[in-house]
Amino acid sequence: MTDLFHEPEDATPLEPHERDGLLQTWITHRRDLNQAEQENIVVGAAWARGRRRVPLERMLGQDFIRTLHKRMFGDVWKWAGTFRTTQRNIGVESYRIGMDLASLLTDVLYWVENETFPKDEIAVRFHHRLVAIHPFPNGNGRHARLAADLLIERLGGERFSWGGGTLADVGELRARYVEALRAADNHDIAPLRDFART
Repeated sequence: MTDLFHEPEDATPLEPHERDGLLQTWITHRRDLNQAEQENIVVGAAWARGRRRVPLERMLGQDFIRTLHKRMFGDVWKWAGTFRTTQRNIGVESYRIGMDLASLLTDVLYWVENETFPKDEIAVRFHHRLVAIHPFPNGNGRHARLAADLLIERLGGERFSWGGGTLADVGELRARYVEALRAADNHDIAPLRDFART
C-alpha cells in the first residue's frame, strides 16, 4: 500500500483530501489503481465515441470537457469531472481554470472555422493547452489525449498513436512525451505533433 499514491516525478501529486476520493476499496497497490483507471477510461472513450453527432461547439464546451473526465474516471474517483481547487506543480492557478479553459475552447473553434493550422496541429495545440491548464486533480494527460483524439476524428483525421504505448508508466516513452510537452511550452509544437503521430 505504500506505493499506491507514489507518482512519477513529472506527474501531479494528489492532495490528501483528493486521495480520500478513491471509491474502490479493493485498490491497495499502484498497479490496481492503474488497472481500475484504465478500465474506466475504456468505458469513457466508448461513451465519447458514441456521441459523434454532438455539434462541435458542444464538444468544445466546458460541460462536455468535464463530463468526459467524469466518464473516464468517475468509477474510481469521487472528484472526477470536478475542477481542482488547489495549486499544483504545473497548471494555471485554480481560480483561472474556468476562464483559461473557456479561452482555449473559443480559440480552438476559431482555428477550426478559419483553418488557422493543419488539422493535426489544431488537435495537438488543443491537447497541449488543455494539459497546461491542468483543470482536474489527476488524469489530465490521459483526458487531454482522448479529447485531442476526439477532435481529430471529428475533423476527419485518424486518432493519434501518442508514441504507440502506455504513457502512465515511467520510462523512455513517457520521458519523450514530457520532453515534447516542454518544447511546446517554449512555442515549438513540432516535437509534440511528431510524437502524437509516432
